[in-house]
Amino acid sequence: MLSISEISVRIAGRLLIDHGTAQIVPGARVGFVGRNGVGKSTLFSAIRGELPTETGSITIPPRWRVGSLAQEAPNGPESLIEIVLKADVERDALLREAETAHDPHRIAEIQTRLVDIDAHSAPARAAAILNGLGFSTADQARPCQEFSGGWRMRVALAATLFAAPDLLLLDEPTNYLDLEGTLWLEDHLANYPRTVIVISHDRDLLDTSVDQILHLDRGKLTLYKGTYSSFEEQRAMREMLDAKHAKRQADERKRLQAFVDRFKAKASKARQAQSRVKMLERMKPVTALVTQDVREISFPTPERMLSPPIIALDDVTVGYDPKKPVLNRITLRIDNDDRIALLGSNGNGKSTLVKLLANRLPPFSGRVTRAEKLSVGYFAQHQVDELDLGGSPYDHVRKLMPDAPETKVRGRTGAIGFSGKAGETPVKSLSGGEKARLLLGLATFFGPNMIILDEPTNHLDIDSRAALAEAINEFPGTVIMVSHDRYLIEACADQLWVVADQTVTTFDGDLDDYRRMVLSTRSVRAGSRERVGNGSDRASRNKTGNGVPLKQKISEAEAEIARINAIISKIDTALALPDLFKRDPKQAAQLAKARAGAESALQRAEEEWLSASSQYDKAAG
Repeated sequence: MLSISEISVRIAGRLLIDHGTAQIVPGARVGFVGRNGVGKSTLFSAIRGELPTETGSITIPPRWRVGSLAQEAPNGPESLIEIVLKADVERDALLREAETAHDPHRIAEIQTRLVDIDAHSAPARAAAILNGLGFSTADQARPCQEFSGGWRMRVALAATLFAAPDLLLLDEPTNYLDLEGTLWLEDHLANYPRTVIVISHDRDLLDTSVDQILHLDRGKLTLYKGTYSSFEEQRAMREMLDAKHAKRQADERKRLQAFVDRFKAKASKARQAQSRVKMLERMKPVTALVTQDVREISFPTPERMLSPPIIALDDVTVGYDPKKPVLNRITLRIDNDDRIALLGSNGNGKSTLVKLLANRLPPFSGRVTRAEKLSVGYFAQHQVDELDLGGSPYDHVRKLMPDAPETKVRGRTGAIGFSGKAGETPVKSLSGGEKARLLLGLATFFGPNMIILDEPTNHLDIDSRAALAEAINEFPGTVIMVSHDRYLIEACADQLWVVADQTVTTFDGDLDDYRRMVLSTRSVRAGSRERVGNGSDRASRNKTGNGVPLKQKISEAEAEIARINAIISKIDTALALPDLFKRDPKQAAQLAKARAGAESALQRAEEEWLSASSQYDKAAG
């Protein structure tokens, strides 16, 4: 059990956790929620032993392995599959020792332990996790350094999941995932066999993957049973009861104080008045839970509505290299009040499509028809880098209103969520959620007819995401969104478009249908696109259907066969020792069990070699 007892944690003089207590039982799947900045990541640091507590204690069973997502993305020449496999430190150490061990006793111990931890199936398990997070089999064999930072963070997540620690701590794991990866992760966490605590603002993940909610509010920890939806109901009920209790106590205080004020000067009533003073002193204050109001998000109304369609695409081809278009033969129509969510794995062309719609990327061929005077507001997370870190929200608004009077600039700054002193805060001092709010306000500043939102919920907490959904639904114009947040899509979108296989198609179904399709297909086939652009030999005929060169696969299978045969040879040498079964029957049984496991692994490796060799012979002709 993870026991958190009366802990207090302070950062830079600010008390974030004030005598917090929670007991997490083994096997619990816990969603950890609370407003941005209240101290959730701080508690994770304390659990890992990286941050001291002022009071109280955190107790973890001594044999538990604690794992969490690395802060820095892996890099280097190693392949993705190698990086993930090395995350199981015990397996990696045992395999290296097995190559040099000669003592029969130690050989038996190593091989028995490898069987116990199912070491021989590890490559298949690692590949399944990488595939679930969006890496094709070809991707898994490529050097990590060829991938962008976002994709390397997925590798870090894959390594953490593969290690399968007894206590898994995940801090916003969906931030680097697309919707498809998020759906896979939800399913994986829902079936995680050990204890997991996940910090997330993704409402659907918290409704699908956890069975308890740990809430951090005003320094206090409260553990609720059930999903996030259940937590909301329980907390609303608690707020209502506390409010009633607080009101009753306030009324009682008022009544007692009135008695004291009325009779304290009368000798005949002095004793009774003094008694009520003591009652007031003993009365423990009850504070009703104060709901921290979320600043609303709003989009300016377009000055005029345009005649439909506002955009029509007819047989359009687009990309960055005319010889290798990203999307082909797109024929679609967008009308005034459409709410469209773009689905499809990262790398399939969603960003290319939104750049085309925003008129930031010209087509190679086909016809794009736009309504006259169409204006587009475009929000993307990477635009954070374009903000002036030394400037304030007021400064950014002033640049858009250079000739406006001071009162109007202040008013517009407040309208996008930065009134008073908040408007003078340097951007570098804003939280991720505040920067997102500023970007949303700037992107939609002039009342566009169409708003394009590319992953707008990153860094927004749950309540702010609900405010964003409300703003989208109230906006009278068109909204195109790319998001891994199912709640936002389900709350706002009335059309689903799938970007895959170099084209765009409408999806006739809801997100539950799409989820089932993603989970069923990801286990069968890998993605069809490379994630970064230097795989020059993809079209070679001597490859498997998932893109791995057959010669490479044959070589890997041959190396695995040789390695396993060497292990079997060592086990046989140990089993051949005179009188082994009489002298040490337990060790003999361990060796026999290890040999059976090695034989199974050898059979699988030989089957892979035969399959790859057969395919290679057919391709060769």
